[in-house]
Amino acid sequence: MALLSQGCIASTGEPVEAEGAEIGEGALALESYAQTRYPIVLCHGMAGFKAMFGVVDYFGGIASTLRSGGAEVYATAVPQFDSTEARGEALLAQVEDIVARTGSGKVNLIGHSHGGLDVRYVAAVRPDLVASVTTIGSPHQGAELASYLQDNLRDGGVTQGALSFLANSLGAVLSLLSGRSTPQDSIAAVRSLSAEGMRAFNAHYPAGLPASRCGQGAGEENGVRFFSWSGTGILTSVVDPTDLTLGLISKLYSESNDGLVGRCSSHFGEVIRDDYGMNHLDEVNQLFGFINLSGPNPKSVFRSHASRLKNAGL
Repeated sequence: MALLSQGCIASTGEPVEAEGAEIGEGALALESYAQTRYPIVLCHGMAGFKAMFGVVDYFGGIASTLRSGGAEVYATAVPQFDSTEARGEALLAQVEDIVARTGSGKVNLIGHSHGGLDVRYVAAVRPDLVASVTTIGSPHQGAELASYLQDNLRDGGVTQGALSFLANSLGAVLSLLSGRSTPQDSIAAVRSLSAEGMRAFNAHYPAGLPASRCGQGAGEENGVRFFSWSGTGILTSVVDPTDLTLGLISKLYSESNDGLVGRCSSHFGEVIRDDYGMNHLDEVNQLFGFINLSGPNPKSVFRSHASRLKNAGL
């Protein structure tokens, strides 16, 4: 099932450009196609980063694509593994800084995976700083993998301790490689992303949630617009080594999914589309652009969404 909003994304996921303009006018239109009123802030998911070695972007090439269309774009960095509230507070400090430095008043927040929950937190506690929230492949009703880990790893057990150590160590390494040093708490992260953890989070921060699991949520609350999209592709590239892992994880899920997040669990606010031919990493153009060649280009999907925000006065 695909849910399409009235915007600039066609059924193929490619941006719809204006036709019939003169060459000069067309070039100007392309340069301002993604020029939103408020800056766009990109927020990474679990085990994510702003950029590693200053070269490898979490949102692979997406920021530069948006900037080429006139958008002002910032990427943020929060703890790789921690609770949504802890990650959200770290993000909030950066949003406050961006708003203060730019004088923009507000920002458009776009979060992938766990980052989509972080941006919901920021919008809930400081709606005055947020023009819009867009979540991409985020587990608003919980992720089955997190629920499985929570249900099967005994508190204080040897297995839990070993996995926690490995995950925290990975987070610390990723943090250092991206030029930061932040505390890690993988157990808190798993709890936050489980179905139980998301029920608690949603009870505190319900804005934008659909009334039924696979429905659409309110498109606006407290002056903040809400959007979401996700994919249901799994094995999308024969040269991407992560596809097999996502394929194995997907077997834990009872509904179509992107390898880590169920289709209906990703629904939030205005659902632009929930069945793109992308897996969880393709959604942000990882790894190294190994994506589904027969599916939509994630850069085009982001660019079209920026145009949607622009046309909405955001």
